[in-house]
Amino acid sequence: MDDFIRVTGARLNNLRNVSLSLPKNKLVVLTGLSGSGKSTLAFDTLHREGQRQYLESLGMVTGLVSKPAVDSITGLSPSISVDQHLTNRSPRSTVGTVTEVFTYLRLLWSRIGVRPCPGCGKDIPPSHTDAAEADEDAEPGQRPCPHCGTPVPELVMGSFSFNKPAGACPACTGLGEVIRPDVRRLVDDDKPVAQGAVKSWNAKFTDWSLPVLRAAAGHYGFTFDTDAPLGQLDDRQRDLLLHGVESPEFRRHFPDTDPPATVAAGRFEGVATALLRRYNDRADDPEYRERAERQGLVKQPCGQCDGTRLSAAARAVTVHGLTVVEATRLPLTDLAGWLGGLRERSGGDEWPLVEPVVADLEERVRRLVDVGVGYLTLGQATPSLSAGETQRLRLAALLGSGLTGVLYVLDEPTIGLHPSDTARLVDVLRRLRDLGNTVLVIEHDLDVLKAADHVVDVGPGAGRDGGRIVAEGTPEEVARTEGSMTGAYLSGVVSALPSRGRGDSRTAVVIRGARAHNLKDLTVRIPLRRLVTVTGPSGSGKSTLVLDTLGRAARRHFHGAGELPAEHDGIDGWEHLSKAVLIDQEPISRVPRSNAATYSDVFTPIREVFAAGSRGRLSAGHFSFNVPGGRCERCEGAGVLTVHMHFLPAVEVRCPTCKGRRFRPEVLSVRHEGHDIAEVLQATVDEALTVFGDVPQVATRLRRMADVGLGYLPLGQPATTLSGGEAQRLKLAKELGRRTTGRALYLLDEPTTGLHSADTARLLGVLQRLVEAGHSIVTVEHNLDVVRASDWLIDLGPAGGTGGGRLVSQGVPGN
Repeated sequence: MDDFIRVTGARLNNLRNVSLSLPKNKLVVLTGLSGSGKSTLAFDTLHREGQRQYLESLGMVTGLVSKPAVDSITGLSPSISVDQHLTNRSPRSTVGTVTEVFTYLRLLWSRIGVRPCPGCGKDIPPSHTDAAEADEDAEPGQRPCPHCGTPVPELVMGSFSFNKPAGACPACTGLGEVIRPDVRRLVDDDKPVAQGAVKSWNAKFTDWSLPVLRAAAGHYGFTFDTDAPLGQLDDRQRDLLLHGVESPEFRRHFPDTDPPATVAAGRFEGVATALLRRYNDRADDPEYRERAERQGLVKQPCGQCDGTRLSAAARAVTVHGLTVVEATRLPLTDLAGWLGGLRERSGGDEWPLVEPVVADLEERVRRLVDVGVGYLTLGQATPSLSAGETQRLRLAALLGSGLTGVLYVLDEPTIGLHPSDTARLVDVLRRLRDLGNTVLVIEHDLDVLKAADHVVDVGPGAGRDGGRIVAEGTPEEVARTEGSMTGAYLSGVVSALPSRGRGDSRTAVVIRGARAHNLKDLTVRIPLRRLVTVTGPSGSGKSTLVLDTLGRAARRHFHGAGELPAEHDGIDGWEHLSKAVLIDQEPISRVPRSNAATYSDVFTPIREVFAAGSRGRLSAGHFSFNVPGGRCERCEGAGVLTVHMHFLPAVEVRCPTCKGRRFRPEVLSVRHEGHDIAEVLQATVDEALTVFGDVPQVATRLRRMADVGLGYLPLGQPATTLSGGEAQRLKLAKELGRRTTGRALYLLDEPTTGLHSADTARLLGVLQRLVEAGHSIVTVEHNLDVVRASDWLIDLGPAGGTGGGRLVSQGVPGN
């Protein structure tokens, strides 16, 4: 039996006829500069071929899983991938639901939960029946209170599910938050309605609405002066404009008067009411919902359930004094401790009833703690998780599968992980290996590289300068290989940039009394005109302090909009700044048609170059795949067609008309430096720089993207496929192109995510230039290269979850 996975002649994307042998049942790390070809080799070649061969052995190959561009791969096992794009974006998804821990908690509460009787107020003991096993969608039966006889519903698992009518809060339907209008963003109080007071109305719609408003006011016996500034209107007039004639806000003024029957008679819907209606009607259109939120809708915790998602009845049930809501708010480490003490607290017939449930719960929670997410709570929404946290949740599930003989392919599982937790993650990877599996990990973290059985360094550069095997072998062998950038960092020949030692400064922003989440009434001084790094264990409160507290407060201070900042007493020092820029890892767009070129604004001058090259035959609009004209109308510029499969997920196939090139033949006939518009979209940033180096409007934008470590990124890569780190660096590159006067504060969230140490050094050069230009940078980071290069460190901790939220130390690195 061959103990190696042997790859011969891999040529996909930028791979240059790569051949190599990877040892089976080992921890193998693929590393190299960003864009060198690691993901192509691991996911697009090995993982895809592993899937294809397995499906073929089952007689299930349908042509949907094509063979990658490789001569042969032998010794492959069925493969399972854990990449950076697994986060469930549903607002109903939480850590508890995706890990199924909450499912077992609901079973526990339904079996032995105690609740107060709505009639007499006395505690109703658990029934110890099989009602908890009933269909979750079924209506729970009734049982009489043993004290007063009042009928009360039986407790079933659905009674504690915020995704079921029996358990969901009726006000927010289990979402935990409600959408409310932000009046300051909807209207301008200094202007009259007739002169553009409603920000979302154009002139035509304003003219149409004025007589309806006046008719509505007349119907109720008052006047609406459309030429008076909104700030001078009384409550009746404002409620009519904002909420409309059918709203409770307006009807409280005229409870006995029926609304007008027609629009002409004054049936006015209301600015906020109309926006909310359209928002709810377009639930399947994320682009429209994003636009509506920008126009003036904000999400707020539900006032009825206080954001807990559950009904009042579910929130009142306790197990040994703990409600299910309180259990979901415990860090997983604390929940493990509570579960461990249940046996001692349970007596009589109770423990045999719940022992198997508790055993399963303890095992699942232990696996989550082992992969380094013990600071998370079950109630945390999955859209708020980082890519690394999502991967580690999946990794915990894999540990419980017991599979052997599998090829696991992971994409940077250390993302967002504090160095102190890396050793624990390495132990988890080794446990997967010791079960008899091959674990293939894409990583840049030097501690993971040193712990690997086998390291493969792909490079030597990115894009077309990559795609070769620079070094392979044990970590020690790679460290001795000349020409390996990774080896140079492993051996210590090349080290991280040192701190410039700028230390504290005379001006600062001071956050006073921050108390959100696990922050313990924290007051922190952040020096300005410095590179400041906030670090600490995962879950210690870094993001809460920098993004939720400082970031949201800055957005409201400078722009008067955005979510309310996390709870704090105040922030001093805004007078030293002219603006604040929050650059987080949120997706730049959830629309596949948005890509790196369109978001960075580089596609507009590129289209103008091609339009000029057509000698007047075509306009710049013909070179856009988003509007009719030059795009292929069969696929509407998408390059693919969606085929809806019965009982299976929809499948995308290449457009047979344009062959995936998006444009009509006459558009593709126009070339610049030998490249057509489709080829430019397929080119990386570095490759496009060689094509447009003589076009300043294009080259300047491309160079900024390369400077922040995105030289490997294809211009046409859909925004929905970008990792959190890539999205953040793309935002940074775009922001660097704006003209900035005065002093700016940049807030970053782990911008080195996905970067090789050499790319990190390049990004640090960009950040240092911003500081030298008089700006201030505050970044949340675990990367030790960034920590060492910072001017000032703020370390939170000493642990995650409830053990964090305190200022452990601050000062110059190394002091």
